Amino acid sequence: MKVYDKILELAKKRANYFCLLDPDELHADKVKDFARICEENGADGLLVGGSIMVNNKFQSNLKIIKESVNIPVLIFPGIFDFVSPHADALLLLSVVTSRNPQMLIGEQVRAAPLIKHYGLEAIGTAYMIIESGNSTSVQFMSGSLPLPRTKNDLAVAHALAGQYLGMKLIYMDAGSGAKYAATDEMVAAVRKNVDLPIILGGGIKTPEVAIQKAKAGADFIVTGNILEDNPDPKLIREFADAIHSIKR
Repeated sequence: MKVYDKILELAKKRANYFCLLDPDELHADKVKDFARICEENGADGLLVGGSIMVNNKFQSNLKIIKESVNIPVLIFPGIFDFVSPHADALLLLSVVTSRNPQMLIGEQVRAAPLIKHYGLEAIGTAYMIIESGNSTSVQFMSGSLPLPRTKNDLAVAHALAGQYLGMKLIYMDAGSGAKYAATDEMVAAVRKNVDLPIILGGGIKTPEVAIQKAKAGADFIVTGNILEDNPDPKLIREFADAIHSIKR
């Protein structure tokens, strides 16, 4: 079964939980344990990537992660510098909230030949940067203005554009280091208007916030920074149990 088919299957049953691992921040001797802890405590999949690589550990750590778990391992963000055969699939992002052509199509053109070469499953993803209360790495690196937190109509319009352009997923992201997650009202507005699975990340700091976003309509909740700061199996289990309690 393709990873995307698995995502569709999961989204029909309940809200789901993805852990985001930044391979640039993890030492090789810890990355295997971290990935396994996520799997053993309820994560439905792992996203691997970051806005920038300084230590050049992406390929080696991704390989370790893939060999350590049975749940899907997806590359995120799936643009040129992050294409690798050591994953189950790649989220091929187009930053639909940007007006920077490099983020809309330029990086994707650079990535496409490598994706074909490796035979990777590429999942077209409409990526929406949401105002977070802080200037985030993804906002800075993409040269993009985030969607204002209170402009639900703009969020709906961008998500619909992604759907009509043929994207397979909507990813709403407040970004790494976000002060606030996207509002429940914005998530609910997008959910009401699009038919695609919605992934939500950025600013998810507690299981209570996670469950609110799942209730609002997010199909996959992503946590990243909170686990880097506190890779506690109990906390991962609390996130997973809270999110999985929302049935579809």
